[in-house]
Amino acid sequence: MIHKILLALVLAFFSVSLEAEDGYKLWLRYEKIGDQQLREQYQKQISGIMIVSSSAVAAAASSEMQAGLESMLGISIPQVSKLRKNGVIVAGTPQSSPVIASLGIEEKLAGAGNEGYIIYTTAYKRRKITVIAANSDAGVLYGTFHFLRLLQLHRDIGSLSVESSPKTMIRLLNHWDNLNRSVERGYAGLSLWDWKALPDSVDTRYKDYARANASVGINGSVLTNVNANALILTPEYLVKVAAIADVFRPYNIKVYLTARFSAPIEIGKLKTADPLDTEVRDWWKKKADEIYKVIPDFGGFLVKANSEGQPGPQNYGRSHADGANMLADAVVQHGGIVMWRAFVYDNNVPDDRAKQAYNEFVPLDGKFRNNVLVQVKNGPIDFQPREPFHPLFGAMPQTPVMPEFQITQEYLGSSVHLVFLAPLFEECLKSDTYAKGEGSLVAKVVEGTLHNYRITAMAGVSNIGNVRNWTGHPFAQANWYAFGRLAWDPYISSEDIADEWIRMTFTNESSALGTIKKMMLDSREIAVNYMTPLGLHHIMYSGHHYGPGPWVDRGRSDWTSVYYHRADAQGIGFDRTSKGSDAVSQYFKPVRDMYENLNTCPENLLLWFHHMPWDYRLSSGKTLWDEICLRYDDGVKSVKRLQSDWKKTKGIVDGERFDQVSALLVKQERDAAIWRDGCILYFQTFSRKPLPAGVAQPEHDLDYYRNYRYTDIPGISR
Repeated sequence: MIHKILLALVLAFFSVSLEAEDGYKLWLRYEKIGDQQLREQYQKQISGIMIVSSSAVAAAASSEMQAGLESMLGISIPQVSKLRKNGVIVAGTPQSSPVIASLGIEEKLAGAGNEGYIIYTTAYKRRKITVIAANSDAGVLYGTFHFLRLLQLHRDIGSLSVESSPKTMIRLLNHWDNLNRSVERGYAGLSLWDWKALPDSVDTRYKDYARANASVGINGSVLTNVNANALILTPEYLVKVAAIADVFRPYNIKVYLTARFSAPIEIGKLKTADPLDTEVRDWWKKKADEIYKVIPDFGGFLVKANSEGQPGPQNYGRSHADGANMLADAVVQHGGIVMWRAFVYDNNVPDDRAKQAYNEFVPLDGKFRNNVLVQVKNGPIDFQPREPFHPLFGAMPQTPVMPEFQITQEYLGSSVHLVFLAPLFEECLKSDTYAKGEGSLVAKVVEGTLHNYRITAMAGVSNIGNVRNWTGHPFAQANWYAFGRLAWDPYISSEDIADEWIRMTFTNESSALGTIKKMMLDSREIAVNYMTPLGLHHIMYSGHHYGPGPWVDRGRSDWTSVYYHRADAQGIGFDRTSKGSDAVSQYFKPVRDMYENLNTCPENLLLWFHHMPWDYRLSSGKTLWDEICLRYDDGVKSVKRLQSDWKKTKGIVDGERFDQVSALLVKQERDAAIWRDGCILYFQTFSRKPLPAGVAQPEHDLDYYRNYRYTDIPGISR
């Protein structure tokens, strides 16, 4: 009966609704400010908008500013051409705005770059004005969203002094969307891109998607799956892509496509795709010319090659550099780039898959063209709930390395579990590689200052689909938001991001704000506890990766769980020390020494780097077996605490989203218990030890969990 109730709740959750609080507006609700005193204060401070420019980007900024202000303030805010009153917002560049040109701020703007901006309060001809100034209309657009955010957060705008510019040049979403509208690792419905309807019918959601991205500084979108389909490069589809690009352009967003390496054979009718073959190289150059003729500001290609069965240069005895450089030469004259994924492993199973990307790419450092970036997952395996940072960060000083974070929750409960990913992203970005001594943070690699990279970027695998609220779980929207904010500035804290998102999406009410923020900031560690505590990893159910599967032992060995946890009668964990696979040697000292030494290895990564006896004593004084069991159990108890905390927001959070989250937390508790009971029972077959006091006894036997099948999870085949 409970499964039927849960299914009914989820079906109701995913049904299309026209209610105002259905989540469609994301963090751009621009809700009327309920505090009358504050609203009246803002009304006195804002009397008009002056944005003078004929560009589509400036027009988008002007439209956003007017709509946002009028919605939040509840009054009409006129567009003005002359400064007749105090309180006018003047936005533009020194070239487009005579007012800004007369302020003498060129020196300040020099540090803003092409997309940055300054926002400040000043006097102009005895009138108090708010200035949003930039070197480009794109900067004006981003400054506009920043100013509107200040009002959403109920900040003081009476005396502003803000300077902001992106730390990374290219900030983009990777959509793993297929041409049939299915989404690989997608849990929020079908793909946004309705290829059958395009180019004649362009969904209005594309504009709202672009607005949401621009509001957090995302300036690129890879429309297609890394497991690429060559058809996207045909004339029939390029005109469809161009229609999307036309919608994105006013929001400073470029489109990118994934390039299937074998496209010259599949759609070009060549006999080979060898990157050193003259005909092949000429085919790609002509194809690039064709693309740029249709989409003049096309961003470039993302490529997955020689990994998981995808074709690549190694099919012809060539290197990754040979393949990437061929494509880079094709787009360079147009200003395009190539992002070459480092997630590679061939048919030969290595001694440790965590080492393979490093082994293949470090020898190629300095051999890539200037417009090539190597795209590296945040950790060395595959978007796990917790991983150490990838050893390639800091190891390729002559080649721009960009991180690939997964926003969609492939290994973290899909669109069902409440897991705020900013702490995971932040954990990676603030890790110290020691590539140039202490302080060589991953963030410094990413934003280019550590190695003086000529080009920088950050990618996030999208969690967006065509369900009404975009991401499935209302809180999953926060992960999209968090990625954008960290791509703009990789040093922002998770706490600040959560605070912003809650205020813009749910409420500014202080008690609910504190409750929801704690829920979000605790949620990632809670999920780690009920899934993969103490450095366990890749023990998910085979295929959909949703539930536990520590018993998975069939198929290619490095796709199995037993390959990673290596549980036996003596203990558990993967020995990656110098006495094991020696993966620690891929890190710089003293990081390698920290991971190698049991006294310094972080306990939350213990079983990632060490195979430890069941009786090993941790810092808590408990044995490894007891600690694993207690962590699993605490994960389940913590989900119950999330439910209790969420109930405190009833009456403050709108009823529709309150009910949606409540229903999903019930399911999350069920799933956490399945994780706990299935994993504990399975590992107990090796440890042969009783459960420690306080840990709940599993409700069923091990066979029940081995054979459990989910029938109510979005994006998972039945």
